[in-house]
Amino acid sequence: MAVDKDRLEAFMERWAADQAATMHAATVVVGDQLGLYRALARGGPQTFQELAEATGCQPRLLREWLNAQVASGYAEYDAEEERYWLTPEQTACLADPSSPTFVVGGALVSSSTHKDTERAIEAFTSDGGIGWGEHHHDLFHGTERFFEPVYRANLVNRWVPALEGVEDKLRQGARVADVGCGHGASLILLARAFPASTFVGFDYHEGSVEAARQAAAEAGVDGRVSFEVAGADSFGGDPYDLVCVFNALHEWGDPVGAARHIRSRLAPDGTWMFTEPCTDEELVESVRARTFFSVSTFVCTPSALSQGADEALGAQAGEATLRRVAEEAGFTRFRRATETPAFMVLEARP
Repeated sequence: MAVDKDRLEAFMERWAADQAATMHAATVVVGDQLGLYRALARGGPQTFQELAEATGCQPRLLREWLNAQVASGYAEYDAEEERYWLTPEQTACLADPSSPTFVVGGALVSSSTHKDTERAIEAFTSDGGIGWGEHHHDLFHGTERFFEPVYRANLVNRWVPALEGVEDKLRQGARVADVGCGHGASLILLARAFPASTFVGFDYHEGSVEAARQAAAEAGVDGRVSFEVAGADSFGGDPYDLVCVFNALHEWGDPVGAARHIRSRLAPDGTWMFTEPCTDEELVESVRARTFFSVSTFVCTPSALSQGADEALGAQAGEATLRRVAEEAGFTRFRRATETPAFMVLEARP
């Protein structure tokens, strides 16, 4: 086929931008783990030598790192004064873990996919399965750090109030389960907000459960929050007034069976709240779709296949498919309660 010169140049420009972003993401991981963003935000405009003194890092490497941040729009630079600094917006995204827009955990997740490429190639040429525990540990820590600000900004103030009657139950004292709880960030937030309720998290990954128990103890809520090793189709304890599943349903081998088990553990007037990535109506170019299809290739779909899925949902399953899963599991009421730019919050009731 004849190559269109203009389209070829446009694609090469896109490739160059993607390559730059991929390379730069590694500098974000380094800057986060060495505390460089935090030191830059804390110290205000400073030379690379001053930042080196503050952080104990090698000056020449630090200068190169700083220039990479400026070139990517992740820091500012005054050529006359030779000083670097972060704007308030850059600080909120890169240096302040308490900010709802703190995003550097996403760079750690991206880093984990590159470290898992050999394992992914094995999956492509075998049965397709990669269990959650087989991934590089950066995935576990990156997932927690990326999602915790989202939960902190939305879970108590927006998501729970959007559910029918759930907030009142939590204030009065309810039983809550989080299935696929990971490191427990969401349950700890709920426990702090609703001291009259009790909470239990389930995850089949033992390492995550151990991390969640430690986090709950450090937060001082371990008296009302417990964590157990169990799968989505086998967790016990009933009845629950609320069962939560945060961005995990699409990673399960039998989502309908798991949803049916969740329904069996709910109180008669209980609620199943689950979040899933938003999707476009059709397969189109978009930043959101690029992110979720890519991570689904490495993490979500292999996870489901490792659990025996015939046709894994994937991270871009879409609301219509998720409705079908809930209805096949016996739920009679289903709706999108609310959403964020990236995630939809779905409510299903018996």
